[in-house]
Amino acid sequence: MKANRVRLLGNIALVSGLIVLAASCSSRMIPAPAPTPSPTPSYVPPPPPRAPQVINWRDMPITPGTWHWRMEGSRSVARFGGDALILSCNREAGAITLIRPGTASGAVPVTLQTSTMNRTLSANPEPGPPPVIALSLLARDGLLDAMAFSRGRFAIETAGLPTLYVPSWTEVSRVIEDCR
Repeated sequence: MKANRVRLLGNIALVSGLIVLAASCSSRMIPAPAPTPSPTPSYVPPPPPRAPQVINWRDMPITPGTWHWRMEGSRSVARFGGDALILSCNREAGAITLIRPGTASGAVPVTLQTSTMNRTLSANPEPGPPPVIALSLLARDGLLDAMAFSRGRFAIETAGLPTLYVPSWTEVSRVIEDCR
């Protein structure tokens, strides 16, 4: 029995030695895992700048004010928003003058936009109390009809002044008809 015990202890020692040997070998043979590379930040370009939003003049709110028509001497005159815009008929000259309060040192571009026609004209400063910027159109000019029949409004852009979005009420037609 003693021989079996010795043999058993020898086997246990042999197995233990093999386990220790295998454990020591295995740690040297298995390479350590390579460190995971940290992700490199990728360059994300900024979004392109937004294109300026183009606003249709027809969508702009109408400039506050109302039209008033009356005869001033021999002239048929329509005034919008007090004196923000004046249409005045000079029957002898066969012309209608568009007048806006303001000053300028020379000719000023004025763009009239209607639902059917757009045109840029040149207005001139006129001194006086108060100083104004004025342009004249022949009474038969189709632009006047386009203003009178524009769908709900027309726009007047004058360099150096705020744009007016004016309703095309009957007062506009009255001045035009009075001049023809």
